[in-house]
This record gives sequence, structure tokens and C-alpha cells, in this order.
Amino acid sequence: MDILHIHSLFLKCNSVSIDTRKIEPNSLFVAIKGEHFDANTFVSEALEKGASYVIIDNEDYFVDQRTILVENSLIALQELAKFHRQYLKLPIIALTGSNGKTTTKELIYVVLSKKYNTKATIGNLNNHIGVPLTLLSFNGETEIGIVEMGANHKKEIEFLCDLAKPDYGYITNFGKAHLEGFGNVEGVIEAKSEMYHYLSENDKLAFINLEDRIQVEKTKTLKSYSFGINKEYANVNITSIKANPFVEISYSNIVISTHLIGLYNANNINGAITIGKYFEVDDRDIKESLEGYVPENNRSQLLSKGTNQIILDAYNANPSSMTVAIENFVQLDNSNKVMILGDMFELGQESHQEHKLIVNLLLSQENVICYFIGKDFYANKIERNNFYFYETFEALSKHLLETKIENSSILIKGSRGMALEKTLDFL
Repeated sequence: MDILHIHSLFLKCNSVSIDTRKIEPNSLFVAIKGEHFDANTFVSEALEKGASYVIIDNEDYFVDQRTILVENSLIALQELAKFHRQYLKLPIIALTGSNGKTTTKELIYVVLSKKYNTKATIGNLNNHIGVPLTLLSFNGETEIGIVEMGANHKKEIEFLCDLAKPDYGYITNFGKAHLEGFGNVEGVIEAKSEMYHYLSENDKLAFINLEDRIQVEKTKTLKSYSFGINKEYANVNITSIKANPFVEISYSNIVISTHLIGLYNANNINGAITIGKYFEVDDRDIKESLEGYVPENNRSQLLSKGTNQIILDAYNANPSSMTVAIENFVQLDNSNKVMILGDMFELGQESHQEHKLIVNLLLSQENVICYFIGKDFYANKIERNNFYFYETFEALSKHLLETKIENSSILIKGSRGMALEKTLDFL
């Protein structure tokens, strides 16, 4: 595989695609084998739809001189991305963590875009395929790149850092996520800290939250730029945080009133402020960008439906994010509260216990009506006047059609696979 030749052809293209349903004219199509399909079979379709070149790893699907045959298409995509990153030599910020990655990435993006031509990971394309696609979306006009990195097993962040070779790194937090792959929280910390190892070995800089003892401990030998709450020695001293329900942040006599709900979003905002300050974005622009950001895609969205106020946080869930969402919700100054909570996925052997802990957390909330949906929550079913357990979404929806919820504040939270945004149709 001559990566220099492939890169020269890529530079002639406008984009890269791995999905013929999203093909664009003058694109490079990379045929990747999946568990249930072989994209080599779509090569002719990709060319018909406007792809200028296609990368394949099955010679049976060779078409003409527009076809690039490699040993493994996925590895070719990754090596092309790695080469392209080194070719551009632009500063890259890498971002990982158990919770808040995508929101933090978007906040950093809107802040830096005030001063720089900035590009960032689209959606949550943050794995061994998504990161290469993100890197290949950067071009000669990109001044700063932001790369979100997800992981569900050890050595994944290490691999992604080797591809992206970030100049800066930020870990949002360490929590109970993907325990099925990591084993326990210690495994999460070890895996996420692979980013710190990369930064240390390559003399790069880490952005750190001084309120997080793990971050402080893990970055003692790193170059760093920090934020803290009422810590004058921090590079950015956050002087006030409020949330009822929207988060308001103060620093350096600047007050930022956001459209983000819950104290759990405060550090996402603080991280974006800190990175903006490091890159010398004007305070007025930081304020304007963060106050103008409105969350979407089921991430802490505040919605009104009939007489109800709804916090839709169905983008994803793990024990850490579920706990902080619940704690924030019960503190709101509303009388009639309802929670619709769905199963948390990828917890492995810890799943039963973690779902039980969430149920137990709500035992003291006698005035909150709690709906639990999914097999794992149902396995922890207990009899209680304000608790309702449903093994399937269909069972819940039938109940909601028969029971009208009015004049209430409603929290909807669950893993992406639960697709709890469907609940809106029944409220």
C-alpha cells in the first residue's frame, strides 16, 4: 500500500465516505467490512453516485483505474488519516472522558470558532473509524482541529492518540461507563489516562480540572493549563456556579448565562472557557458563543409539551451520568416531579448492582413518581407507591396512554439503545 499515492488521490477529492447512502460527488469511498455486510459489494454503486476513487480489499470487486486495491480497507483508512494529520501539521485538541464528551466538544468548538477556522468531530464519530474520518475532514484552511475519542476497552485511547497525535488533551471525567469492557472504575481510569501517557511522552499539554483529584494526581508531571473553583492559583479561576435549571458561570467579572441544564454541565462549560482563554479568545466572544449554544440531539434539552416541562437527556447514560442527572433534577424548585429512567448498557457483571443502586438512590424521594424501563431495572423491581417498573417500552407507552401526566417537570434519561425520546409521543 503506497500511502503517499493514496493521499495524493485523496487530496483531489472533496470528502471521504464509508456509506453509499451519504456519498458526495468527487469523494473517496472506502469499502469497510462490517459484522453483517461487506462494503466491497457497493463499490460500483459508489462510483455511479459520484465517487472519484474507491478503496477495496477484495479484488473480485475491482472496477477500473479508479479502484485502489489494498490488503485491508480499514487499516488503509487509518493509515491515510494518520498520514494526512502529519501532512497538515495543525494543532489538534483531543478530548475523552466518561461523561460530557460530545457536549464539551461542541462548546469548545463554538468558542474557538470565534477566532479560528475550527473543525471538530461530527456527532459522536469517536472510535477507530470515526476518528480517521474526522482527521480526513480537516484541510489546509483548518487552523485548529478538535478530535473526540471514545473507548470501551483498554488501549483504544492509546491507539487513537497514535492516529491523531494531539498537541493538547482534555479528559472530562472518570466515571462508571463501559464497565463491561473496562472491568471496573479503576479500569476506566487506566484506559482514559492513556491520553495523559501520550501527552507526557510527547511533551504536550493537558487541560485539567483542579476539582478532580484524579486529574490532578495523573497530571503532576505534565505541562498543564487549569481551571478551578475559587482557586486563585488556577489559570482560570471560576468564581461562581449556579443552576436553576440553567447553568450560570462567573469568572473575571464575566457572567455567562447558558442554555445548559444542571450542575453536571458546569465543568463542560468551564473546560470550554479554559481552552478558549488558553487560545486567547476574547472574553466577550467566549461569553457570546456559550450563551448562544443551545443543546440538541436529546442532550439535556429543555422542552415544553402541554402543561409539562421536560428535560430530555436520552442521548446516553451510565451510572455516573444517571446519578448526577437525578441529583440535579430532585433539587429543582418544582413541585410535581416525574422521572422516566431507562436501562444503562455495557455494564457487564456490574449491571444488576448498578441498576439496584439507582433504584435505592430514589427511595428517599417519596414525592417523585419514578418510571423504570428495561430488563435490568425490571430485575430490581420493588413494591412502592411512587415506583413503576416496565420490562419493555411498549408496556410503558400503554400506561402513559392510560395515565395523563400534567403540570409536571419530567426527566427522561437512559442509554441510547433505549431510545427514550419516543416517550415524547405519549406525554
